[in-house]
Amino acid sequence: MTIDERAERVITLPPDQVARYAMDWRHDAEWTQGIREAALTREADAGGFGVGAEVTRTAYFLGKRIDYVLRVAEHEPARLLDMVSVAGPMPMHITYTFTPHPDGTLAGIRVRGDASGYYRLAAPIMARKVRSSLGKDLRDLERKLLEPPS
Repeated sequence: MTIDERAERVITLPPDQVARYAMDWRHDAEWTQGIREAALTREADAGGFGVGAEVTRTAYFLGKRIDYVLRVAEHEPARLLDMVSVAGPMPMHITYTFTPHPDGTLAGIRVRGDASGYYRLAAPIMARKVRSSLGKDLRDLERKLLEPPS
């Protein structure tokens, strides 16, 4: 079964501010559901974060620890981050978009994956959980960006 879920939310800040925070892997655990830690495990060919960089994430989903590696396939600061899994329990494709909106930024997340093996049995539950998580991710992203500095 293929999973293809997406969510969008308007955040009342400029796209460059929203994207800068959301695209920084060091913030993944602060706003992304289930992610406990993330690490830049391979820099881009030009150095730092960009096309070719790899981020290893540790998450918990349906009570099971999942470690997976996402490679940056496309990176347009303030607009687009497209990543594909190169290691993990199932093929996955995650796209973050940040589009100017009259009220700030239309932030979007799309997750596509091919549930197979153990995950094939749980695919319908996974699709609902992913859909719910994406909405919460965007809500938490907005909350984190708008909270006063401590």
